[in-house]
Amino acid sequence: MKTIEELKAIRDKARERLSVREQDDGDKIRVVVGMATCGIAAGARPVLAELVEEVGRRGLGNVSVSQTGCIGLCQYEPIVEVTEPGKEKVTYVKMNPEKALKVVTEHLVNGRPVQEYTIGAYTK
Repeated sequence: MKTIEELKAIRDKARERLSVREQDDGDKIRVVVGMATCGIAAGARPVLAELVEEVGRRGLGNVSVSQTGCIGLCQYEPIVEVTEPGKEKVTYVKMNPEKALKVVTEHLVNGRPVQEYTIGAYTK
């Protein structure tokens, strides 16, 4: 059995993770992971988990991470879309947890999209 303190710590950690995943418009950067059957089968669940964990670890309060259904490009799953206010949406394809970490570091923190992971790099 857990103590009250342990339960409160679990609750607080769950709330932190949930706040990262909450939708919020305005000036937040939105990160959306395709979680339809095709995305899940291709490995989207660990990608979503890694994004949520890393955004939380870094305390990126200006970033919300959420999931959506089918994005419509099943052959490129797992897909991650990053939408920043006033900028064109960036679509990352064939993602994995390691690529997700690089997207957080380069794109979300430093503002430089990782071009080699974008759909444009795969459709040339």
